[in-house]
Amino acid sequence: MQTINIWHKFDLYWRKITLTFFLLAGITLYGFAQDNYRPINKSGQDDQFLSYGFFLAAHTSSLRLKYSDAFMDPENPDFANIQSIQPVFSPGFSLGFLLKMRLHDQLTFTGTPKVGFYEFRTDVSYFAEEADFSGDIIIPGNGEPYTETVITEMTMVEMPLLIKYKSMRFDNTRMFFMAGANPMFRTKSQDEADADQLVLNSKDVALELGMGFDFYFKFFKFSPEIRFSHGLSNIYKAETSDQSFAGAIDELRRKSITIYLNFQ
Repeated sequence: MQTINIWHKFDLYWRKITLTFFLLAGITLYGFAQDNYRPINKSGQDDQFLSYGFFLAAHTSSLRLKYSDAFMDPENPDFANIQSIQPVFSPGFSLGFLLKMRLHDQLTFTGTPKVGFYEFRTDVSYFAEEADFSGDIIIPGNGEPYTETVITEMTMVEMPLLIKYKSMRFDNTRMFFMAGANPMFRTKSQDEADADQLVLNSKDVALELGMGFDFYFKFFKFSPEIRFSHGLSNIYKAETSDQSFAGAIDELRRKSITIYLNFQ
């Protein structure tokens, strides 16, 4: 039986809370943008072939883990002391620029180069056969499990390439949907990354899906957006990870939920 982790219990609720907050924020801003006494604002440069902007973003990210066949085999003694390996969501942030190419009034090709700061946390829970005291660290005995948190920090340069489909403009508001791919690579070299306990590859490609609203103000366009990202490749390097648990993991893939505040 695996250890109950309260953060995983709140995982589903966190997604619902994020989406609810985003929708409420959109409704509130919609009310401001739809003042009957305000004129139709020309900000946002929708009629230009090329337009620019910037954004700030906050994300929560984790890893999707697939156990190896060796760990799932009850007769394999190599990982009998491991109770579970559970990635947990951790916060981070990113910032970057917008580059938009107008294909049609309702269709835009968008590039959003950015730098993202990530922290991947993984809880490795062990069974302890006997008590062991080492300095200030106390490992429980009598069969009670203890948990070690493995942290992998990454600074990523990313280049999401997206197609943005927008609804017809209603006064100073538009809704939009976005989809595309996000190639990314880490600023730290792979040789340096191999010193981590849990080693991840320096390159990846993610599928991204999102939605949001365009709000047109007098001097700028503000576009809050929520986007979901799913890594397409296995980024786990078992050969250089901590060998006490490395063989128990078969695959690791990124996933994240990001809220963007776009200004143009």
